[in-house]
Amino acid sequence: MIRLFDLLAASLGLLLLSPALLLIAAAIRLADGAPVFYRQVRVGRQGRPFRIWKFRTMVVDADRTGRSLTVGGDPRVTRTGAWLRRWKLDELPQLLNVMAGDMGLVGPRPEVPRYVDLYTEAQRRVLELRPGITDLASIAYRNESDLLEGREDPEAHYIGTILPDKIRINLDYAARAGLLRNLKVILATLGLWPVDRI
Repeated sequence: MIRLFDLLAASLGLLLLSPALLLIAAAIRLADGAPVFYRQVRVGRQGRPFRIWKFRTMVVDADRTGRSLTVGGDPRVTRTGAWLRRWKLDELPQLLNVMAGDMGLVGPRPEVPRYVDLYTEAQRRVLELRPGITDLASIAYRNESDLLEGREDPEAHYIGTILPDKIRINLDYAARAGLLRNLKVILATLGLWPVDRI
């Protein structure tokens, strides 16, 4: 039932948002050149790697010139990219990942392989879940890059504190997940539902 809802919602979303997606793509191309999209390998359900779709928000080859994390004030983020990130619009192309079955609308945000390699046995349970575009952890850490800014070692803080908490939130949510709760998470992501009522 959830998968069917995801497919229908992603299809409708792509259809209704297609003018906005084209405008965003044109803005990136005009301001920052090609490519418009950024494809990165992430780890999905059962540990299967896939390439996530995002609008490009950083300079070309940014992943080769800095850390995997984006910290507030990261100079690799373009001006257009900063605006897209602020409103989470860079995530919209992931509706294509939902259509392909790599992701759902709601589920743990998929991590890059180098962080998944650090999971404990208990944390690897999160890989039994289909990753998603949004989740309660994403809402809780909506300003993650700001939280990491100013840290002496942002990556160590992410690995040691933020990542374990995200996994804990997701495993807790999965134990009580359902279509109605997923709808509430989507609405909460959009600021239309109180998080404490999910």
